[in-house]
Amino acid sequence: MDVLTPQQRSFNMSRILSRDTSPEIQLRKLLFINNIRGYRLNYKLTGKPDVVFTRKKVAIFIDGCFWHKCKHHFVAPKTNKNFWLPKIRRNLIRDREVNRSLKKEGWSVLRIWEHEFNVSKNVQPAKKIMYQLQKFF
Repeated sequence: MDVLTPQQRSFNMSRILSRDTSPEIQLRKLLFINNIRGYRLNYKLTGKPDVVFTRKKVAIFIDGCFWHKCKHHFVAPKTNKNFWLPKIRRNLIRDREVNRSLKKEGWSVLRIWEHEFNVSKNVQPAKKIMYQLQKFF
């Protein structure tokens, strides 16, 4: 049984963005500041990467700590576990399949956790992310 009314649940779910999330915008700012250009958004590619560099064949995904079960921040839901846990398990399986498929097609895949953009918990998120990106540029 849900603890929220259908209207409250609907409002909460409507706030969950599928694109232009705060970490995605922060990544794009980071790329801009470091003069890294030539990426595409909403590029039609297996798995729907958040940022794609077509010339370098690099697909970047920003994985949410809840949706992709971050080992540091994932907290199992207390309600509706029979729905959420299999859903999250399927997300992990799909992530592996997407990685495998893209690599088979000659793409490099970079997955960045959303918490890597949290300045209060990670003093220098930009340095860590740029270090990961350096191998492609």
